[in-house]
Amino acid sequence: MSLLDIRVPAVVLRVDRNPFHHGTLGAVRSLGRAGVEVHVVADSTGSPVSQSRFLHRLHTPPPLGASPGQIADVLLRVAAQIRTPAVLIPMDDASAIAVGRTGGTLAPCFLLPAVSGELPERLADKGELAALCASVGVPHPVTLVPDSPAQAVAAAVRLGLPAVAKWSRPWLLPAGSGLRSTTVVTSARQARELYARAEDAGSPLLLQQRLPPGPGRDWFFHGYADRSGAVRAGGVGQKRRAWPPGAGLTAVGHWTPNPKVRALAERFTCELGYRGVLDIDFRQCGTTGRYHLLDFNPRPGAQFRLFSDTGGLDVVRALHLDLTHRPLPRAAPRAGRAFVVENYAPFAALRPAPGGRELAWHAPDDPAPGRAMRALWCRHVAHRLRQRLRPAPVAPAPAGPDPRRTTSASTDDEKASSS
Repeated sequence: MSLLDIRVPAVVLRVDRNPFHHGTLGAVRSLGRAGVEVHVVADSTGSPVSQSRFLHRLHTPPPLGASPGQIADVLLRVAAQIRTPAVLIPMDDASAIAVGRTGGTLAPCFLLPAVSGELPERLADKGELAALCASVGVPHPVTLVPDSPAQAVAAAVRLGLPAVAKWSRPWLLPAGSGLRSTTVVTSARQARELYARAEDAGSPLLLQQRLPPGPGRDWFFHGYADRSGAVRAGGVGQKRRAWPPGAGLTAVGHWTPNPKVRALAERFTCELGYRGVLDIDFRQCGTTGRYHLLDFNPRPGAQFRLFSDTGGLDVVRALHLDLTHRPLPRAAPRAGRAFVVENYAPFAALRPAPGGRELAWHAPDDPAPGRAMRALWCRHVAHRLRQRLRPAPVAPAPAGPDPRRTTSASTDDEKASSS
């Protein structure tokens, strides 16, 4: 018998257009295996998520660049089709921010954590996050906000190169702009050029002290802050491999208890009064040994299924249990467990895993998404290779003098120009 109230469906929301977002599939499987009816509001028609046997129904997502109000309108139409209050689970920052802003409108139709409407946005905003860390005394890399090209250069020099450039609100980056949410800046000129694109990015540029990566320095914490503010479920993980290397998502992670990281994460969450699912990234300074908070995601991280304990509890199930007023069971953590994203770390998926392992895409009880991912990934890689191998367009040669022009005509031109 399921511990979850299977009479209450769940709606998984994602507004970005990434077909390889394995966290969405993790949420569908986690709740679907427990008998919950799972709806997905996302652009997943071409994604492996649509192939999961645990997906009840796929709904049309909001348009690209939709406002929080437009996102809420889509959710209310979905709620009218479901006809019963559902647990709502945003899976990206833009979704979490939209739900935070429109919670009062959505509350009659959805079960939501009691979090301040502006807090998710402040936590996701890289500039606001630096100020919040300072307000509660949690270490954070030195962060400067230039307001001119010259200040961007001065900030890069002051911080020391290489430095890290971040857009304050990365969820506003337009598709096709070529801008990345985070860039390692290696020259003053690069800092100036990035600053010049702030209007394209839709938010201010931040320059941040770079804490060099290294073995054992990258950590993350996933948890669920319940109605009382206690942080439940989840755990501390160590990022063993990232994609892209050094600054990307977790391609290989291990459940590695670390009391210092947990204490920092819980103190930060509790002092701010945050409620709901959270995903925090830390990096340890190689010089001082201090752990610096780098990012706070006010929603489940893509690798949240790493922290599934011996009772099957993860942060998404904790959310559903708490919002339906069911007790959260206590079970033993599975330290040493691994999580591998096969398309980013294929060889790691084949190595022995004595502590146990969960794959992002393949699952014996739900094999279709794994097959679909492999086919889609092969097409994606082939397309990228074709783009790289395509010869650059050759510029047309400059036009030479018209052979039909006579000497006398040239002479007349010269006379006209000299007169």
